[in-house]
Amino acid sequence: MREFLVKSKYINYDSPLIIVKARELFGDKMTDTEKAQVAYLFVRDEIPHSFDCNAEIITAVASDVLKYNTGICHAKANLLTALLRSQGIPVGFCFQHLTLADDDSLGYCLHCYNAIYINGRWIRVDARGNTNGISAQFSLDEPVLAFANREHYNECFFEGIYAEPDKPTMEMLERAKTLQDVMEGLPEAPSGKPSIQA
Repeated sequence: MREFLVKSKYINYDSPLIIVKARELFGDKMTDTEKAQVAYLFVRDEIPHSFDCNAEIITAVASDVLKYNTGICHAKANLLTALLRSQGIPVGFCFQHLTLADDDSLGYCLHCYNAIYINGRWIRVDARGNTNGISAQFSLDEPVLAFANREHYNECFFEGIYAEPDKPTMEMLERAKTLQDVMEGLPEAPSGKPSIQA
């Protein structure tokens, strides 16, 4: 589990902003499950998805998502990871192949959500944000994610759990100046191989 606890450029849980927010969110007597749920609800509900709020700033690093109060799914997943890894809770990244629009007219993108290791097993959660009919939830049982796959549009989950964010996506977010840059730059599949196949 060590690689799912690592601090990195994008998962910078040593940032003062992350440290302060963790102190606000987590009590000493909270269980890992309670911490996971509190952090998930905070990122899902209190950090607007960049496309939902027409953000003018593009974020990638976890502390920047907190500072500027916005991020796309990949960036929000970084923040959730940083908050929970700061508490010694292993967190990874999962990916989904989705259309950019309601149909396949605009092509496809790589969607990101999280896997959290709680009570000896992985649970999957999607903190993208519940807008426009989306109803992702924190669930210890079957995942309740933001998007169901539509096979007729070739939407699917990529197998496995990754220990780090998708590098090409992170590099694209750092270069991007506008949401249009993000739309045009999102890859369709993750790079590399998952750390575990769970």
